[in-house]
Amino acid sequence: MFLKTSFTSLIVGVFVVYVLHTCWVMYGIVYTKPCDSPKGDNCITPFLAGNPKLQLSIYTALRPNAEGGHTLIHKEEDFDVNSKFERIVNVSLPKKTRNNGTLYALIFVHQAGFTPWQDPRQVHLVAQLTTYMVPKPPEISLISGEDQTQGQKDEAQQKKQSDGNPAAGEGAGSGPTSTSDHPVSHWRTRLTLNIVGDHFLFDREYLPSDVHRYLRVFQNNKKMVYLPLLFVDELSNRVKDLVEINSTSMELPLTISYDSISLGRLRFWIHMQDAVYSLQQFGFTEKDADEIKGIFVDTNLYFLALTFFVAAFHLLFDFLAFKNDISFWKQKKSMVGMSSKAVLWRCFSTIVIFLYLFDEQTSLLVLIPAGIGSIIEVWKVKKAFKIQVFWKGGKPTFLFGKLDESERRTEEYDTLAMKYLSYLLYPLCIGGAVYALIYLRYKSWYSWLINSLVNGVYAFGFLFMLPQLFVNYKLKSVAHLPWKAFMYKAFNTFIDDVFAFIITMPTSHRLACFRDDVVFLIYLYQRWLYPVDKTRVNEYGVSYDEKPKGKTHKD
Repeated sequence: MFLKTSFTSLIVGVFVVYVLHTCWVMYGIVYTKPCDSPKGDNCITPFLAGNPKLQLSIYTALRPNAEGGHTLIHKEEDFDVNSKFERIVNVSLPKKTRNNGTLYALIFVHQAGFTPWQDPRQVHLVAQLTTYMVPKPPEISLISGEDQTQGQKDEAQQKKQSDGNPAAGEGAGSGPTSTSDHPVSHWRTRLTLNIVGDHFLFDREYLPSDVHRYLRVFQNNKKMVYLPLLFVDELSNRVKDLVEINSTSMELPLTISYDSISLGRLRFWIHMQDAVYSLQQFGFTEKDADEIKGIFVDTNLYFLALTFFVAAFHLLFDFLAFKNDISFWKQKKSMVGMSSKAVLWRCFSTIVIFLYLFDEQTSLLVLIPAGIGSIIEVWKVKKAFKIQVFWKGGKPTFLFGKLDESERRTEEYDTLAMKYLSYLLYPLCIGGAVYALIYLRYKSWYSWLINSLVNGVYAFGFLFMLPQLFVNYKLKSVAHLPWKAFMYKAFNTFIDDVFAFIITMPTSHRLACFRDDVVFLIYLYQRWLYPVDKTRVNEYGVSYDEKPKGKTHKD
């Protein structure tokens, strides 16, 4: 027990060091040491301090170096760095872009009265307006065979006839949607720009490396002056805003957003943007990276800091819950007081949820823990039913263990609880599946089956947690439950409630997070109702941790 406690303490110690180190790193990112002597030679002064008249010009080009021509799509002649604005412009797409090509935006901030190509004191960045993604397969009605696109066309046709306008509904992106498994070009509908509005004095000896790549410096009267720090916010480009480009997409809208930004926030954004890029280099898809973007973009900065601490504690509790749960089941020799059907149901439900999340192409942040949980639940079923696997000639043979008298009594209560639940559960699940088949659209029959199963799991899955509550009620005891693992999972359940509003996930999966809260509160009530004496041997001759009689331990 001493070794176990020491190991847990070591993990908690490492966690505390990790959190403190991360806080120190974050402080180093958002804080930049200013130049102490403004008149000294080491200071780099801002060009914006002289209040110059500036202009913002945005061009499109087929190549990032503008070879082959460029087209002006927008300009702000009286550009104020501290004035926030949002403009919507229509961009004409070249033929090469419509044929699964790319298109770039060239953003210039230059002095008014000069063209960006002639101004020696201009700053510019290049942003890609297109990206490649595999298009989402269309959903169809499995009975009528009508797909979603056809249904939308029929609605548009009816609207045109009612409005008396034959041209209605035509325009950009109205062509056929690609069903290929190959990546196709998609249009990024947003372009978000930022410029540091602070008149910050940089010290040449303490110049941050992350800002260095955006810094353009020139010499003016023996003083070093840096031009405006222009930044393109790639984190604002979300998958939900992408529009597939096809041969009929002659013109597409682009929302240009601008706002000033502080130096600390700029440095933080640069680091986060680089982190997302690194994930994509390691094989994360655009959709996986999009989930990370959503955490940063759609969240207030202070709430984002809270999210970091919540995520860190979630990771700690996840590890401790897995550790204690595996340790409990590894030492488990008897199923007295434990609902074997509840264990079997948890195994089935976690596998169904994993297949559903995989079918929905959910973020790896959700998918990987679900996969690990499924493997652990399969192992629990093997322990609960005392299954032994023997291999003969490459074929597995399964041998089920026998139950003793005490386990049979628990099994009777378990079976009785499941009998009552089946009267309610099966009709509701079958009715929901038939309704979905008639009125909803799916990618395939497999998708309908998985969605129907997971809806049953999410909507009525908590009913399968009730047999354990029923067994606890009949035995008037909760000593047989792994309460350490339960407590860690309880903390994570409430943490999941926070993540349910932050990480993108199916609505049914989000609601399931709140459903688990109710069940756990009932478990807590039973623990209060049937207090546990860990040194007492229960009516089956088994103590809390299934130690021999008379042997106690300290937690």
